[in-house]
Amino acid sequence: MRYLAEPFILGALKRGRSVEQFLGPTGTPERPGVRWVEIRPSRGSYEVYLHTALDCEPLTGDLDSLPPLFDDEEEDFGLLLATTSEPLAAMHAAESQTGAALERWVNQSMAGDEYRDYVLAGRPATTPDDRPWPTPQSSAAKSATS
Repeated sequence: MRYLAEPFILGALKRGRSVEQFLGPTGTPERPGVRWVEIRPSRGSYEVYLHTALDCEPLTGDLDSLPPLFDDEEEDFGLLLATTSEPLAAMHAAESQTGAALERWVNQSMAGDEYRDYVLAGRPATTPDDRPWPTPQSSAAKSATS
């Protein structure tokens, strides 16, 4: 089972481990990209980052190895969307700002497997459970993906 139930998400975060979620395509047909969101524990708080990268590596499982989607972008840390004091609040912030789904969180680095599955499936227009890919809700997240 790839996806984490809420108690396992909260447990991972409380143990200092990040969780991620592949959010699907972004960019333009001329410069296709992909997005994923990460919740990262950091010195007693929880940070929500939105990452965007160029969709250029057909079979990688390592999203961090992809180049930035935009030439003027430093993708080392992603776009910080929120900082919270509680892991559940970070999950809610990620979901409200990026469209992430509670049932699709994975352990750190597993979002790369989701990307690889996306590529192998022919870059479908819907998620594996046949829903539309999430769209950013916050203005910061929208500007980071357009």
